[in-house]
Amino acid sequence: MIDRIAQYQLLILIFSAVFFQACENEKESETQRVEWTQDQSTALNERFTEEEEIAIKVFLKQRPKWGMKATGSGLRYWIYEDKPGQTVKSGDQVDVRFKIKKLDGELCYSSEDGEVSNFKVDRSDIESGIMEGIKYMSEGDRAKLIIPSHIGHGLLGDFENIPPLQVLVVDLELVKVY
Repeated sequence: MIDRIAQYQLLILIFSAVFFQACENEKESETQRVEWTQDQSTALNERFTEEEEIAIKVFLKQRPKWGMKATGSGLRYWIYEDKPGQTVKSGDQVDVRFKIKKLDGELCYSSEDGEVSNFKVDRSDIESGIMEGIKYMSEGDRAKLIIPSHIGHGLLGDFENIPPLQVLVVDLELVKVY
C-alpha cells in the first residue's frame, strides 16, 4: 500500500513539474513578437491582387461575348444596354436596380423586384467600384461591373453576405439621375 502511495506521489510530482515547465514555455512564447514589415504587407497585397486578376481573367475567358473595358483601378465594366440618357457625375442622386454576386455566381445582394435603391454618387457608403462604374453610365443604361476586392469590400468583407477578399460581379441598371 505504501508503495502505491509513493508511486502516486511520484506521478503527481512528475506531472506537476511537466505542467509548470509547459506554463513557463507558454509564457516565453507569448512574449515573443513577430515583426511584420511594410514590405511583407506590400508583398502579400500584391499576391492577393495577382490571384484576383487571374480569377477575373478565367471568369471572363468563359464569357467571351462580354465586352469588358478595364480602368486603372482594376474595375471592369460593360454597358450592354446603352441609352442616350443623362450622364452621371459626382454628387448626383441616382436610383438603381442591382444584383451583386460572387465570381462563382452566388447571389450576395439584390434589389427587390420593382424596387429601386437610391444613393448619392461619391457621397455614400456604396463600394468605390460601383461609384466608379456608375459614372460611365447614362440614365437607362444597364451594365455589368467586375469589382476587385480592393475597390469592393476589401480584406474584411461586409460582415454579412460578402466574404473577405471577394471579387464581385454587379449587374447594374441606372433607372434615374437627378
